Parts: sequence; structure tokens; C-alpha cells
Amino acid sequence: MSFTKTTEQSSNYEHLEKMSVSELLQNINNEDKTVPLAVEKALPQIEKTVEKVVSQLKNGGRLFYIGAGTSGRLGVVDASECPPTFGVPFDLVVGIIAGGDKAIRKAVEFAEDDTEQAWKDLSEFNINQNDFVIGIAASGTTPYVIGGLEKCNENNIPTGCITCNEGSPLSQVSQFPIEIVVGPEFVTGSSRMKAGTAQKLVLNMISTATMIQLGKVKGNKMVDMQLSNNKLVDRGIRMIMSEIPVSYEEAGILLETYGSVRKAVENFQSQ
Repeated sequence: MSFTKTTEQSSNYEHLEKMSVSELLQNINNEDKTVPLAVEKALPQIEKTVEKVVSQLKNGGRLFYIGAGTSGRLGVVDASECPPTFGVPFDLVVGIIAGGDKAIRKAVEFAEDDTEQAWKDLSEFNINQNDFVIGIAASGTTPYVIGGLEKCNENNIPTGCITCNEGSPLSQVSQFPIEIVVGPEFVTGSSRMKAGTAQKLVLNMISTATMIQLGKVKGNKMVDMQLSNNKLVDRGIRMIMSEIPVSYEEAGILLETYGSVRKAVENFQSQ
């Protein structure tokens, strides 16, 4: 198999330490501008993945992200944002990082090199054929992630991946590969930069499009969001006011009574 890690190739820039702050920022920004264009080229791959994820979740399944380092952290972030944003159960979208939750803050040495641990981590959630597992690895070579997807395939659990190299070993074991080819990083090999940005954009797409397809957004509003602070309560009240003819105070009472924008509006309209 012919495979080149473009994410590991030498930066397009030399002598970074001699650049002024202005030059550093401008050049980083120039590189960052290329990321959305790379994502655009992969939209057909992302579409196929989302369609399969939606199908699995509609059949009672869950979405899992597995990754190591930056990739794992990005998966955890996206998963953790789904409950407050869309009002879904905390275990509908699950982020798993090599080395466990402590690796979110501090790197765990050699955790990504264990080919067996991802399956053990997934098994703690009683993973099954209704679920969908997305492996995230910029390089496309992370043993933890590859091993996890291989075991999923053996157990007829559908798999996808997000990687930033074309034709990687990870893509080869993924049924729904997403390849965002961002090229060399500004700092050679620092895949938390463009590759990380690309992964975040794709994760945003997957989770948001999926939740919209599952009916968790009405119009353009997060009608099922959790009311976890005053800002969100105020937003919820104003959402209600935009849907039905009530005052701010009346909308606040409805929101407090029914617990969500969706239920407040539906109960008012059913009266």
C-alpha cells in the first residue's frame, strides 16, 4: 500500500524563530484558510457518514468517537456538547480517549500504542451492532484507533474515521472514511493545528447535521437545549416569544413550567 503522511512533511515555512509576531500570525492564518477548502472536498464522504449515523441512531444506536491525544480530546469535546445543545441523553454520543479521562488534561505515555485497549474501552458501554464508531486520527496510523475499528468490524459494528492523510491504514479499516488532506503543518508535524481544525469542523458537521435530522432543531433554533445558566434561560425565553404571542414574563413562566422551549410552545399551542 502506497501511503505518505502529508501531515508529517516539512513545513512550507523556514526559520520560524526569526519571524516577527505579525509574520507568525499572518502565516498561520494563511495556512488556516486552506482548511475549509480541504473539508469541502470531503463533503461526499461526510454525507455518507452522517446518513449512516442517523440511520443507526434512529434504530436505537449510539455514536462513539475514539481517538488519542488531540484527536481524542476533540471527540470528547464534541460528544460532551451534544446533551446541553440538543437535550439528548449524555450517553447518546460518547467520546473515548486513549488513556482514559485523565488524558484529556495530561498526555498518557504510550496509551495510543495499545491495539487492544480501544475495544476494551468500547466494551464497557456494551457496544453493539446498532451503534456507530468513528475513529479520529490525524496521521491515520494510531494503533489504538485502528485496533478499535478492526474489532468493531469483526463484530459487525459499522465504522467511520476522520483522518488528514489519504489512503492511510485507518481509512483501510474504516467502512466510512473521511479524509481531509490539509498538507504540512505550519510547525512541522504539529497536527493540533490545521489537522485539528479540520477534525473539529468535521465533527461539528457530523453531530449538528445528525441532531437536526433527528428533529432536535426547529427552524434554526435549539429548542431542546438544556437550561443550565441564565444566558440560556434568557435565550430560551426569547425563542418562545419568537414562536408564540406572549410577553417576556409569560414566556419565562412557560419555560419554567415545561422545562424546554419545545414543550413550552407545544403546550401553549395545544390550549
